Amino acid sequence: MRFETLLIIGGGLIGSSIARAARATGQSKAIFIADTSEAACKTITQLGIADGVADGPADHFAAQADLIILCTPSARLATTAMALMPSMKPGAVLTDVGSVKGHFVEALAGHVRDDIHFVPGHPIAGTENSGPESGFAELFEDRWCVLTPPKDTDETAVAELTSFWEALGSDVAVMEPSRHDIVMATTSHLPHLIAYTLVGTAIDMETVTRKEVVKFSAGGFRDFTRIAASDPVMWRDVFLTNKKATLEVVDRFIEDLTALKRAIRWDDGDTLLDNFAKTRDIRRRILDADKD
Repeated sequence: MRFETLLIIGGGLIGSSIARAARATGQSKAIFIADTSEAACKTITQLGIADGVADGPADHFAAQADLIILCTPSARLATTAMALMPSMKPGAVLTDVGSVKGHFVEALAGHVRDDIHFVPGHPIAGTENSGPESGFAELFEDRWCVLTPPKDTDETAVAELTSFWEALGSDVAVMEPSRHDIVMATTSHLPHLIAYTLVGTAIDMETVTRKEVVKFSAGGFRDFTRIAASDPVMWRDVFLTNKKATLEVVDRFIEDLTALKRAIRWDDGDTLLDNFAKTRDIRRRILDADKD
C-alpha cells in the first residue's frame, strides 16, 4: 500500500467518489477530505466517507498525506497546489483530476519542490450531478484515466499512481499535456459548448415557447439537455483554461458545419449522405471500442 494516507481537496462528485473507491479497494488506510464549503463538509461527515474533514486550510492533513489529489475547479488548481506544497511531506505525490492539463503544468513549472512528485491526472468519468452525495465507488470502473507527467518526473511515482487508478477500476494512459488538451477539446469540451449553445438557442427562439420545447423534446435534444446540465462553474473554468485548444477545435467545427449548411442550401444530397454515412461508421467504432 504505497498511499496509506490520502488527502482529497474538494469533496464533490469526483472527490467523494475517489474516497469511496479508495476505501472500497483498500488503497488507503486513512482518507482525509478538505472542502471550502461548510455544507459540503457537513455532508461528507454525515456520509462517513472520510477519517477527517476540514472546511479550511488542510496543512495538518497535507503533512501526513502520501498522496494528495486536487479535485477543485480548473482555475483554482494552481493556487491550491501552491498553498499546500510547503506542508507536504517529502516523497509525497501531488496529482489532480482536472480536465485541462497544459494550463496547470505551466502554472506550476519551476515551483514544485524537488522532494515531492507532481503527476497531473484526469479521470475521464463523471455525471451531470454534483456534490458529495452524488459520488459512488464504481464511478471510475472501465473508464480512462490520463496521466500527464512533466518531463523528468520520477517514473516510480508515475507507476505507483498508475497502480492506484487501476485499483479503482480505471484504464490508465500517459500522454503529453498539450496532446491531452486537444483530445479533450474535441471529445468533451466542444460537445459541452455545443450543448449549452443549442439548449440556449432553443429556449430563446421567438417562434418556440419554453413550454413547447419541453413538451416536444425528442431523444436527441434530451441528450443535449443532459450535457448542458453539467456544473456551470466547472465548465466556465474549463473553457477559459483550455482556450487555445478549444478555439482550434471550434474553428474546425464551424468550417465543417458551414460545409453542411452549404450542402443543404444547394440541395447537395450526395454531400450530406457521404457525411452522415461517415459519421455513422465512426459511431460504430466508438461503440466497439467501448465494448473492448
